[in-house]
Amino acid sequence: MRLDRLLAGLFLATPIACASSPALRADSAPVTIAAPASLASPAALRSEDDLRVMTFNIQSGRHGLDKVAETIRSASPDIVALQEVDVGSVRANGMDQPAELAQRTGLPYYAHFRTTSLYGGDYGVALISRFPLESVEQHPLPVEPGTEPRTVARVLMKVNGQEVSIYVTHLTRRPFNGAVRMRQSAAIMKLLAADPRPKLLMGDMNDTPDSRSLLLLKRELVDVFALRGQGPSDTYPLPVIPNLRIDYVLACDHFMPRHSQVLRVRASDHFPVVADLTLLGPVKAPTVEMVQRPSQAAASTTGSK
Repeated sequence: MRLDRLLAGLFLATPIACASSPALRADSAPVTIAAPASLASPAALRSEDDLRVMTFNIQSGRHGLDKVAETIRSASPDIVALQEVDVGSVRANGMDQPAELAQRTGLPYYAHFRTTSLYGGDYGVALISRFPLESVEQHPLPVEPGTEPRTVARVLMKVNGQEVSIYVTHLTRRPFNGAVRMRQSAAIMKLLAADPRPKLLMGDMNDTPDSRSLLLLKRELVDVFALRGQGPSDTYPLPVIPNLRIDYVLACDHFMPRHSQVLRVRASDHFPVVADLTLLGPVKAPTVEMVQRPSQAAASTTGSK
């Protein structure tokens, strides 16, 4: 057991789910996006309206990227939201981790969203998918001056002909930063409110289900594990004190949650969360024949007497 994790358990003072960084630089945040075309797809495992998604903080692959890839491959998701992802860093041996994971998992479409420069490379969040990425965008989140930059990324894709927005984020680390996470959640909610598409928000929220930041998000989104989860819910194991639940799949009402599970695998310092959902069809507008004006209805009723 490492001493720093023991201290985390005893004092709740060790940063959770953050980058241990000598110098963080909040530059403009370019997006890396690519789509290798020669990989197999897990689409045959589900119907066209069913989705399996995963959120996974991979800790920059410190336990080995092979373990991360095997965890993802074994779960056979359609879309994976990733946090703590490196591109070209020394600790990643210069590797482009999203590209490698796309190749190793058979999810050919990927994007990396840099939040800062770290260990000689780019560090941030990412997404890999079996669906082509129609567009990507990135929005900075509010942080305290001098602290690690945070972001929320939106990826637009089509699922069974419907446009779907997938949001990926990693909020400011614990402890003692609840007010900042509340501001970050408010910024995300503003983006979600302006987006009419079916949407999912996935990521390491660094907060517990009853925290103010999560309660704000759950005003409009459903916590899929809370509704349909099976098995233990904790996603961040700690010594001494109870483990924490800080990683989430949150869905709007265009999705019907069916099942969720935390995979208790040692491929990172986090456990990934998997969720099965059904994308509901678009609501059809009533036809002219179905719409009857009040005056017409009254006339019809009168005439039937």
